[in-house]
Amino acid sequence: MKIAYVTLCVVFVLLLLSETRVSMAAVNCNPLELSSCASAMTTSNPPTAVCCSKLKEQRPCLCQYLKDPKLQKLVNSPNAKKVAATCGSPFPTC
Repeated sequence: MKIAYVTLCVVFVLLLLSETRVSMAAVNCNPLELSSCASAMTTSNPPTAVCCSKLKEQRPCLCQYLKDPKLQKLVNSPNAKKVAATCGSPFPTC
C-alpha cells in the first residue's frame, strides 16, 4: 500500500512539472503583444480588456523585458505597475 501511495505521489509531481513546462513553452515572449497596453501605460487611461488579457499572457516574460534596456523604462514605470494591478496581474518578483 505504501509503495502505491509513493508511486502515485511521484506521478502527480511529474504531471505537475510537465504541465508547467507546457504552459511556459506556450508563451510567446513578444513585447509587441503588449501594444494594446501602450495607452494605459503612458497615460492615465484605464487598461482595456484586451490589454489585461495580453498582460496576463505575457506575465512570465516580464522579468525578461525588465532586463532589456529598451523596454525597461516602459515596463518598470509606475503606470505599468498600476495597469498590472488594475488587471489583477501584479508584476513578478525578478
